[in-house]
Amino acid sequence: MAGVRRDRFLVAGAACSAVAALLHLACIAAGAPLYRLLGAGEGIARMAEAGHWHPTAMALAIAAVLSIFCLYALSGAGVIRRLPLLRTVLCGITAVYLVRGLGFVALMPYFPGNSLAFWLVTSTICVAIGGLHLVGLWRQWLHLAT
Repeated sequence: MAGVRRDRFLVAGAACSAVAALLHLACIAAGAPLYRLLGAGEGIARMAEAGHWHPTAMALAIAAVLSIFCLYALSGAGVIRRLPLLRTVLCGITAVYLVRGLGFVALMPYFPGNSLAFWLVTSTICVAIGGLHLVGLWRQWLHLAT
């Protein structure tokens, strides 16, 4: 994008979202063992072993959302063309990561199959990715104005 400096924090946030998306796709390919390793819960792993559609659909949906997050971060970083509603969407993405990371205690009862280790690790990762987005958003704020 002309006139927009490239922001390494948003590029790093994009890379993190891309890796997370690829991990979700890898779960589909590798099946139950990878679902277990990544802490998705025994129920999800058993459904994957049984060939149930739910784990695949869930992993595909999450990978799609994370891919969109990646593209918006790259756009905000000035690496790819400007996407619609860029500043608004980046604010939303930042909020999603930070709320997911900081609000995990409220989510735990809805996913009883996930271990405490899963929640602590994934929440720390989400706060870190949200932090990258927050710093990048702050640094690019004026450049992202419509």
